[in-house]
Amino acid sequence: MRKKKTKKYLNKNQQSFYFEDYLSTNQKLRKEKEFIINEDRVYLLFFCFFSLILIFSFKIIFISLQHANNVENLVYKHKSNYLRNDILDRNGILLSRNITAYHAAIKPNLVNDKKKFLVKIKLALPEINTENLNKNLQNKKYFYLKKRLTETQRKKLWKLGEKAIVFEPFQTRIYPQSNLYSHIIGQTDYDNYGISGVENYYDNYLRNKKNINKPLKLSLDTNIQYLVKQELEEALEIFKAKGAASLVMDSENGEVLSLVSLPDFNINKRVDVRDKEFMNKITKGVFELGSIFKTFTIALALEEEIVDTKTVIKNIENSIKCSVHKISDIKQFPENMTVEDILVQSSNIGTVKIARKIGEEKYKKFLNQLNLLNSPKFELDEIGKPIPFNWNKCKLETISYGHGITTTPLQVAAAYASLINGGKIISPTLEKDKNNNLSHARIISEETSIKIRNILRKVVTEQKGTASLADIFGYNVSGKTGTSQYYDDKSKNINTFLSFFTASNKDYILLVMLDDPQIAKNLIYDYRGVKIKGTRNEAGWNAVYSSGKIIEKIGPILAINNEEVPNHHVVKKAY
Repeated sequence: MRKKKTKKYLNKNQQSFYFEDYLSTNQKLRKEKEFIINEDRVYLLFFCFFSLILIFSFKIIFISLQHANNVENLVYKHKSNYLRNDILDRNGILLSRNITAYHAAIKPNLVNDKKKFLVKIKLALPEINTENLNKNLQNKKYFYLKKRLTETQRKKLWKLGEKAIVFEPFQTRIYPQSNLYSHIIGQTDYDNYGISGVENYYDNYLRNKKNINKPLKLSLDTNIQYLVKQELEEALEIFKAKGAASLVMDSENGEVLSLVSLPDFNINKRVDVRDKEFMNKITKGVFELGSIFKTFTIALALEEEIVDTKTVIKNIENSIKCSVHKISDIKQFPENMTVEDILVQSSNIGTVKIARKIGEEKYKKFLNQLNLLNSPKFELDEIGKPIPFNWNKCKLETISYGHGITTTPLQVAAAYASLINGGKIISPTLEKDKNNNLSHARIISEETSIKIRNILRKVVTEQKGTASLADIFGYNVSGKTGTSQYYDDKSKNINTFLSFFTASNKDYILLVMLDDPQIAKNLIYDYRGVKIKGTRNEAGWNAVYSSGKIIEKIGPILAINNEEVPNHHVVKKAY
């Protein structure tokens, strides 16, 4: 009986043992399995997320690169589709370029709150008429809010975030130098056609797509232009002149480095300028330039061997009668003067006596050869035409000292270049390297040119010369003054100094003209080391003074530029 009991008991215990062991083992295995499953899920999820991040990263990089390529293509495409080519100065400085600008248009059906919209627009563009804008919003399906937006205006409108505002792109011409070249570069119309200045003259070239990578390079120098303009503006202030003008030109090839006419205007503003004060005085203005013409008279007399520099002209009266007219000098001169002194001291009567020795026919031919009687050829359409006249009694006499004959400053500057460059006739130009390989006819011999140079130097250096205020050390400044009256108003003066100076073996023509200047009573002049106040309204006291200031500023720049040119390009003077 006991054995049975024990067995039963053992079986019971055994049964209990196995049951407990199974449960604990099963739970342990289940936990391990759960742990293994959870870990796999983490790795799987991590792999999925990593793959997604990798995919998105590659996608973003791809889109970015694709976008960059598209932008680059768009820029290149836009550049190749410019309607006009660039204009540069001789140093590559940008003077004119086409850019993309915008018109602002409105789609009224996209405006949610019109009152709020009106307020926003008024804040962004205060000049907009809100009544008209409101009417257009009510009655039109599409209209222009403002054409030709400035970049500031475009940004203001863009920041409003209004989907009803549409920005329409178009091409427009900009002029980074603003007023600096207003009388030269000119303007284009809204259709990108040149209507004035260089823009008009070179319109076909600038619009030709074959030249899109060949910008028009002018002979102008922006640094020189800026400094000359600065000095002329100061001259306007000092001498209370109504206007001023200046020309800087290479005497060997006729390249114009600077052309300034004041007052000027901002060519970025599309304004129709009709006031004569804003005329290009250098190319369009036609003036009597006075005693400058005495140089031509003396040069021709020397060339024809009628006189020499030391020939004495006798019996020079203070005034002479020519037909019914009286010709006189503004001051008393010696009774007998050499040809050289007549030009240095600027005697009208002495010049008349020499002109009579030359004769009308030779003088007329000489002026024609210098192209002083016809319109000049130049790369602008704004060109003046000398007033025609008849060679009647006394015309030879008055023309010999610069009265009774008109011309443009451009023409007389080119003629002077021909007299001092060895006698070679040159044509003024705005195009760089245009005249480099041209053969030049001669107007006078090299020997006569040397004589004229020497006399004109004495106009500046001699005690009795009229241009001592321009004697700037190191530049061998030479030239001739001219004080004349308005052709149609004798109460106003045109004061001119036409000079040349040397910078590193290269000669430059400098013309400075002041329109109706006044006496600068408070200006203290350094006149040959003596401090004096000006009391006379003549070219020697204003145009000459301003020329000296200009040469001081631009001389070093030109000298440095010439040093950078290879030696075989530099023309060395023997005189």
